[in-house]
Amino acid sequence: MRFIDPKIVFVGVLPVILLIAAAAYGQSGRVSATPVPTPTPEPELKISTQEIKLNVLAFDERGSFFKGVTTDDLVIREDNILHQAASVRYIPANVLIVMDTGGEMRVVKTLDRTRKVALALINALRPEDKVAVMAYANKPVMLSSWTQDRVSSRAAVNSANFGTRSAFVAALDLAAATFGRTESDNNQLVLITDGTDSSATPAQKLAAFDRLRAANITVHVLSYAAMEAADIEPRTKGVTNSPPPKAMPDQIANDLPNGARDVARAPKAKTFVVDRPFLKKLKDRENALTAAEKQLEKLTEDTNGEFIGPMSPDEMEDKTILVGQMIDSSYVVTYVPKMPVTAEHGIAERHIEVTSKRPGLIVQAKRNVLLIEPKTP
Repeated sequence: MRFIDPKIVFVGVLPVILLIAAAAYGQSGRVSATPVPTPTPEPELKISTQEIKLNVLAFDERGSFFKGVTTDDLVIREDNILHQAASVRYIPANVLIVMDTGGEMRVVKTLDRTRKVALALINALRPEDKVAVMAYANKPVMLSSWTQDRVSSRAAVNSANFGTRSAFVAALDLAAATFGRTESDNNQLVLITDGTDSSATPAQKLAAFDRLRAANITVHVLSYAAMEAADIEPRTKGVTNSPPPKAMPDQIANDLPNGARDVARAPKAKTFVVDRPFLKKLKDRENALTAAEKQLEKLTEDTNGEFIGPMSPDEMEDKTILVGQMIDSSYVVTYVPKMPVTAEHGIAERHIEVTSKRPGLIVQAKRNVLLIEPKTP
């Protein structure tokens, strides 16, 4: 038989009695309960902790591709703040080739030459890379979607046609949208262009460049700008590079006596242009090409791409292979920034540099990115 202490019973019963009494007292209506106000929650600070993706080129001391790069091999500095790489991956690239096939005033930039450069790039890529082809003149047109079928990509290049206008900014926006519909982290844009636009303002062009910087896209440029500007420069002074018409056909000149034959074959003097409106148009074109060259070079620098500004068509074709090597020597590196973009700022520019701490590994990665706070619906 268990013994129950009466003190325990009393202590346990007492709270019950008090609760019953309080309830009865409350129901009598003599005292109303005071409501407790619900505390207002503090507004939540919205912070975007975007993961930043970089394309990092990796080479050994001989300039060959370096295999097996790991997160421990890299040092990441974002605005001089050290970060640790979260991942390092070597994955196939999505390569969008954009062909400039338009423009009213062009000499060096021919359709045949642009096709040759695009085909040389396709031949230089790895078989596992996917390629898409776009051309722009009066407007940008997708000639082929993403594919590993090189026959299809080459056919798309050969289907491009010239136009009289140059919709450069519209082509950049279509390129950004095309990459936005893919799930690849290795996005490579190759522009074969002189970088001028027939109608867009300088502000519109810079805004298009910013949209590329804000996306995960590495931009490479094979530029016609310097070659076109070099051809125009003497003509802006009223001197034409075009040879004057021959006085007589070569067959007739060859049958002339020695003295007369020498006179007929002698180099003719350069001709001069005195059409002032036309000379102004040439000068404006030269200035636009010079500005475009600097803008394109800056764009590649900001996106860790390769800029090729050759002074001859042969040099352009030869260096196209270099662009293919750069694309296929690229790792995708990710890290989380220690200073996230906040809702108060909305947009931030970051200067990023990646270096190597592994002996024999040389990396190339300098990038200026725009981080944009996503808008809440």
